Amino acid sequence: MARMAPQKVVLHGHELSYVDSGSGPVVLFIHGILGSQRQWSRLVDEMDDDHRVLVPDLFGHGESAKPMGDYSLSAHAATMRDLLDRLGIDRVTLVGHSLGGGIAMQFYYLFPERVDRLVLVASGGLGREVNLVLRAATLPGAEQVLSVVASAPVTSRVEALGRGASKVGWRPGADIGAIWRGFSSLADRESRRAFLATTRAVIDLGGQSISAHDHLEGTLPIPTLIVWGSKDRMIPAWHALSAQRAVPDCRVELFEGAGHFPHLDDPDRFARVLREFIADDRHGEQPSAIEG
Repeated sequence: MARMAPQKVVLHGHELSYVDSGSGPVVLFIHGILGSQRQWSRLVDEMDDDHRVLVPDLFGHGESAKPMGDYSLSAHAATMRDLLDRLGIDRVTLVGHSLGGGIAMQFYYLFPERVDRLVLVASGGLGREVNLVLRAATLPGAEQVLSVVASAPVTSRVEALGRGASKVGWRPGADIGAIWRGFSSLADRESRRAFLATTRAVIDLGGQSISAHDHLEGTLPIPTLIVWGSKDRMIPAWHALSAQRAVPDCRVELFEGAGHFPHLDDPDRFARVLREFIADDRHGEQPSAIEG
């Protein structure tokens, strides 16, 4: 099925871009830092035959507005709530990747009555460790550095090198492709400002500054699926195991050989695992399965 064109809705005076496709139980996909709804496009095609798939660009990302203001997890979660309210949607399965996982957990903490299931993909908020590249965004002068390295002369030069490398057989993996597309989106000042505000809301020089463990341990059990790539270089895969200990009703799927974007590395398997998880009506009986 061809992916629907994005729609726009005005929330608190700013335009939010989103895809709304299919009918059935609602699945809300939330992307990560430097991400956009494009990263879920394959999942829309896989899921919207019998699910209603909702895929927004967070404020500060993609085709959504990039206003001055609050880019905290709670602010993003409230925006997702407002979008659901505007569309008349009561309950959803939340699927959050990286930063989106942190937003999904914050959404569940704030609005638990609106969440059927929680799917965390290489999620933030489950440990202190995070790649040095993201920690560097918290340093003074980061915006000036970004304005140079994300400028058109630099990005065009790197793209030319990439084309040359592809002619001799080099093929970028899912991580490199996704991160490069996100990085290339920082050419304008508003996007850089939103990226830095979003990053600094959850990361400091020492690593991730917000932990979901306290919240998770104090909430009612909810069916939870955690998906991680074994070769994730942004957030270590062992965070999945620490989360499994904290969440009583939890299943873990480890994608062997995948990086920070397991849903891009193996979208067919990801869709299959997600479908099985949503279809399983057992509450409190989810198996704990780590598969290679």
